[in-house]
Amino acid sequence: MRKPHPGGGTEKLPMTEPAPREMRLMRASCRRGTAACPIRSCDQRGWKAEQPAGRWGGAGSPAPTLQCPSPGVLPPSLPAMAHAARLLAALAALLAAAATGDARPSKIAVVGAGIGGSAVAHFLQQHFGPRVQIDVFEKGTVGGRLATISVNKQHYESGAASFHSLSLHMQGFVKQLGLRHRREVGGRSAIFNGENFVLEETDWYLLNLFRLWWHYGISFLRLQMWVEEVMEKFMRIYKYQAHGYAFSGVEELLYSLGESAFVNMTQRSVAESLLQVGVTQRFIDDVVSAVLRASYGQSAAMPAFAGAMSLAGAQGSLWSVEGGNKLVCSGLLKLTKANVIHATVTTVTLQPTEGKPLYRVRYENEAGTGSDNYDIVVIATPLHLDNSSTIAFEGFDPPIDVVQGSFQPTIVSLVHGYLNSSYFGFPDPKLFPFANILTTDFPTFFCALDNICPVNISASFRRKQPQEAAVWRVQSPQPLLRSQLKTLFRSYYSVQTAEWQAHPVHSPHTPLPRFTLHDQLFHLNALEWAASSVEVTAVAAKNVALLAFNRWYQDLDKIDQKDLMHKVKTEL
Repeated sequence: MRKPHPGGGTEKLPMTEPAPREMRLMRASCRRGTAACPIRSCDQRGWKAEQPAGRWGGAGSPAPTLQCPSPGVLPPSLPAMAHAARLLAALAALLAAAATGDARPSKIAVVGAGIGGSAVAHFLQQHFGPRVQIDVFEKGTVGGRLATISVNKQHYESGAASFHSLSLHMQGFVKQLGLRHRREVGGRSAIFNGENFVLEETDWYLLNLFRLWWHYGISFLRLQMWVEEVMEKFMRIYKYQAHGYAFSGVEELLYSLGESAFVNMTQRSVAESLLQVGVTQRFIDDVVSAVLRASYGQSAAMPAFAGAMSLAGAQGSLWSVEGGNKLVCSGLLKLTKANVIHATVTTVTLQPTEGKPLYRVRYENEAGTGSDNYDIVVIATPLHLDNSSTIAFEGFDPPIDVVQGSFQPTIVSLVHGYLNSSYFGFPDPKLFPFANILTTDFPTFFCALDNICPVNISASFRRKQPQEAAVWRVQSPQPLLRSQLKTLFRSYYSVQTAEWQAHPVHSPHTPLPRFTLHDQLFHLNALEWAASSVEVTAVAAKNVALLAFNRWYQDLDKIDQKDLMHKVKTEL
């Protein structure tokens, strides 16, 4: 007999070991002392049932053992008995699935081939095995918000430009795909308020700290401690996921990480939270707001949880992928051997069936329209853009409830030209020292300005000097007017733009959505309503893959556990 294995393939069940019901009978017989236990390695002093590797404890985890008391020995503790009951129930479910044949889903649909769609396709194949067909629908180009633009025969990042050093899923993808980190070329940063620089970075670390203390007291230390506390709790998600736990809603996930404190952080602003821990209003206005504008295009009025994720990226070391960050998406799809269908999904319909549900996905492209049935469907794209739903759901009772909200448009302009350093108070361009400029609430027409490097950096590459023509990346809420370009640049050769619905407009009043839309219909992008970044999307992808796997095999003990922090300390 065989049972499905989360890593793919099947695992032989030893026929010499009895079924769970027989185990209970033998255990009772052993306890009465009337018969010898026929289970392997049981000698009346203590029997054990070996757990299949990878199902409960994850790869490399020791298998728990269930001790059978011999006559005259006290029974095990109640927690141990409860743990044994859960293991036996899960084993019985797997044996029942194996008895009915190959119970894997035959076809899975993923809508969207950005980092979320490509990551969830990879994780789904890891859990269900290589025999499951995975179709990935993409109406644009693979990579989504990870994209590049070609300028003067060189490629530059136009989407997410870098990742935090604690982005463990992204680090794992790069290692698994054999990609390399791009060599970083250092540059100094400054914050501009429309008239002058309120904060300037130097090449000396201690001098930077002194300037922060001189201007803002210990606010920067209080900010750092606040962010580190949030990140320390958020990092628990990797341990939970390594042991197969998943969450059906965003609120359940946040509560498992930081209990009610994390949930409350989605309902109060960054400014309010920081003021409460002793950060000054001046530091929030000058520094915190500038970081949030550069990353989210939003102010310190946004929710504290999303703000903490953004501020963490500003404090840690950053890295990017040699050749372009989008190589992670194409690499994962190639590794998964997913079938990429270039089409727009229009409708998902629940089909009338007995047993597990079946979903009909309708799509259209240049060749016309088409449709196919799937056992599992994962939506890895926003469900509500420009005040309209992107996908229609039919046949569901009750109807699918989609969180309605707006997205923050971000315009990325790559300008090849000469910076107008006089606008920033440096008449002589040779003396302009900064490669990265953040802004406060003023000026309003741009959020950040960066002297960027191509995605392929040779050993001899050097950053362009301020008086030389360079490629500058300008982030703005609206397309730059010609007069605004003339304000920032003395002259330029070319301007190429990309427009993104980059992040939700985070609001403390937005309800937290659910990953599970129906039995085997999931919305991966639900998590971006709490916080939005590439790594957060990869975390959501892993969660949805585990959620689909656990729901498919009815391993409900792995879903929405409320005491995981206690389990981590005692069992995991």
